[in-house]
Amino acid sequence: MPHKNSLASLFRNSLNRSFPAFSCLGLSLLTACANVIPPCGAKISPPTRELKNTQWELIRWNLTPNNNGEVRARQIPQGESSNPIQIVFDANGEYLSGSTGCNRFTAQISEDERGFTLEKITSTKMICSPQRMELENDFLYELNDYRTIVRDGDRLLIIGRDREVLSFTQRDINKK
Repeated sequence: MPHKNSLASLFRNSLNRSFPAFSCLGLSLLTACANVIPPCGAKISPPTRELKNTQWELIRWNLTPNNNGEVRARQIPQGESSNPIQIVFDANGEYLSGSTGCNRFTAQISEDERGFTLEKITSTKMICSPQRMELENDFLYELNDYRTIVRDGDRLLIIGRDREVLSFTQRDINKK
């Protein structure tokens, strides 16, 4: 039995001596990662040069997953005759504008190392059906409070703080 106790004692002493080193290593890795990963409240997006002079149409709106983790889609109007929700990035990368399907809106683009943020979002004030007004208000809220914007070729995703996802497809900017 003395042999087992001496091995356990040796292991414990070794662990006690190396614990501070491992703790410091773990802490320095966490600190380094904190400098790389944007803070929880940070908005991230591609640089505006990737989106200059592009037009996008909302084709799908995923709601926040329910308690079972199921993703549900919100009904949205699509196509020419239904006044789709569209966004357009200007040629200079300074403004975003578009249509909520009821009103026109514009926003100023401000860019930093994490991409861009939208500021000073304003819209016209026409009255539409209650359903359309609710959709417009929710869309403008998501646009103002997004967490991440991701571009994947001809798709653009706007991911909200509430985990709702607006999925856009690129349209020809010259087509009216």
